[in-house]
Amino acid sequence: MQKLISVDFKADFGFFRKPDANNTINLSYNIAHKPAILGIFGAIIGMDGYQERGKIPEYYNKLSHIGIGITPLGHEKGNFQKTVIKYSNTVGYANKGANYLTEESTLIKPTYRIYAILDLENEHEQKLYEYLRNGYSEFIPYFGKNEHYAWWELESFKDYEFIEKDSDNDSIFIKTTFIKENVVKDHKADAFFDMVSFMDEELPFMYFERLPKDFDQDLFQYNLDEYVLTTFRLNNSIGIRNLYFLKNENCYVQLI
Repeated sequence: MQKLISVDFKADFGFFRKPDANNTINLSYNIAHKPAILGIFGAIIGMDGYQERGKIPEYYNKLSHIGIGITPLGHEKGNFQKTVIKYSNTVGYANKGANYLTEESTLIKPTYRIYAILDLENEHEQKLYEYLRNGYSEFIPYFGKNEHYAWWELESFKDYEFIEKDSDNDSIFIKTTFIKENVVKDHKADAFFDMVSFMDEELPFMYFERLPKDFDQDLFQYNLDEYVLTTFRLNNSIGIRNLYFLKNENCYVQLI
């Protein structure tokens, strides 16, 4: 039996480190990504995290097949406010006997509505469903670093009636971030949004960010893709996949 649920995770601060940042300042992804959310789910149901260099953690092996969608909340046209925090690391193995100074561009009060489709016949997913619904967690979840602990409120948990519905030619609104499909016909790309139709009364926006989609288990690094968050309605003739229609809210989510 499948359940499509959502829950709102929030924290005072968050730092989802970009691995390609330079040595002057470490940068964070603005929007939480699926590998990070899987880590939060694993912590909630008590799965092991990274134990050994070069070895995929238990939570990723057992939960990576779960379809997940992410909607940032309380943002400014896709962006969260940020502050730079300076750290001094005096641990010997980290700095070879000298103080190691670093700076991190840290998210302020990031909040994300996380959608997930869970198979209740799977023991781990059944446990995750019950823990999220009842506010239980075996380990403390956090946003990127263990000092940025995250939580959710029971009233944010929602259970949806849904229809799995992949691409058609309808004009649709996708509430989550979604992967931008690059479709080129006759040497030009198709437009994938409707300039005159959008969901909010305020001015519409489109936010783009290159985010981790999953983890390459051979190279041991993120696989990245181009994600979009928008209040425009979309021309789905380009074939956006992994869509689910939420009957309760008359909109779509993409679960990857």
